[in-house]
Amino acid sequence: MGNAARNATQVAALMLTGIILSSLQTPVRSYLYNNRYAGDQVIRVIPHNDGEVEILKSLYKQLEVDLWQPNSVSIITEGAAVDLHIDRNSSGIFRSHLQQAKIPYKVLISNLQKEIEKQSGSRSSRKRRSESEYDYEVYHSLEEIQSWMHEINRTHPHFVNMFSIGQSFEGRPLYVLQLGKKSRRDKKAVWIDCGVHAREWIGPAFCQWFVKEALHSYHSDPVTRRLMNQLYFYIMPVFNVDGYHFSWTKDRFWRKTRSKNSKFHCRGVDANRNWKVKWCEEGASSHPCDETYCGPYPESEPEVKAVANFLRKQRKRVKAYISIHAYAQMLLYPYSYKYATIPNFDCVESAAHNAVLALYSAYGVRYRYGPASTTLYVSSGSSMDWAYKNGIPYAFAFELRDTGYFGFLLPETLINPTCTETTRAVKTISTSLLKKCS
Repeated sequence: MGNAARNATQVAALMLTGIILSSLQTPVRSYLYNNRYAGDQVIRVIPHNDGEVEILKSLYKQLEVDLWQPNSVSIITEGAAVDLHIDRNSSGIFRSHLQQAKIPYKVLISNLQKEIEKQSGSRSSRKRRSESEYDYEVYHSLEEIQSWMHEINRTHPHFVNMFSIGQSFEGRPLYVLQLGKKSRRDKKAVWIDCGVHAREWIGPAFCQWFVKEALHSYHSDPVTRRLMNQLYFYIMPVFNVDGYHFSWTKDRFWRKTRSKNSKFHCRGVDANRNWKVKWCEEGASSHPCDETYCGPYPESEPEVKAVANFLRKQRKRVKAYISIHAYAQMLLYPYSYKYATIPNFDCVESAAHNAVLALYSAYGVRYRYGPASTTLYVSSGSSMDWAYKNGIPYAFAFELRDTGYFGFLLPETLINPTCTETTRAVKTISTSLLKKCS
């Protein structure tokens, strides 16, 4: 073999080796969550009578089903939509049972994995380098959000003060941002928390958006300027830090905290059933494996205890409590644990009415509003009821977009409009604190 032929053979061999090595180094497709949701479906059923309600409850117990709405099997009622995430191995059986019983259903999401991949976009392309380049129209991991908080704190010293109120079960810091023009006098304050339930990603996205809007529009918007001058906002972008982190790394639809239970392998507590107000009564579960598990005792969760302790210390100043959840398109106020009218109903009802009108003015999205017990369902041990019972006169819980088409997988393209309209509502509620209401 001549030198030219030998060289050509060597080059070809090297190229082939390179192709083989590169194919070994680059996987054909990298799926999120190890492709665990491939073939899973989300189905909506509206039971029309007690018989259909009982069939649904029975199927829920027999098969591997994750309730998206409502969050407990005990509150499935006739005429109300039930959204169920069904494992790929169970979806065919589930649907055939419904067909046999002549119960109509609608497939909202036919392949959950595909929807997750679509929603998440290209995570590697996120802008993280500085606050000015931060992308508020994508979902961010806990690490990215906490880095953003540090950066916001560093770049806006006259308006922002970041501090930790404690540690989570897994030892993560529980960061809060104090937002508002710094003043020597004690100002009234508004508390806003997001991400109580890990899978509700639009919550943390809203908290970040609200901070950004307040800082960027301070000089151009007189309403924002007045609120920032006269109030402090205490903003906790991720309440349930352990659960949120877990929803990014292992289980996209994780809801609870990540605390351990000594008797059961099931982990976590519903952080919105763990408050010391009618704890573990109607609408909460005492079983550790249930999504609405109330915990072994009130404030058992370090995250809940940290927030409760902070609000107790600040009770004279905090006049509004706002918790951001998803999904249902509702604005709720107390009571959640009973069917009764709150003493300052007229003031709270007026603030809610005006907030919903302000929200509607952005894109024409309609929200229902009213007492949580009658508008949504009865639940005990909620943060909103606790806040109200502890002297915070304006206590609200938002259930953001949508009403079930995307559910917990609200696309990133809807972050902007959802946060824009919700900001209008929150500003309206905050403005009502500056007026006297008899």
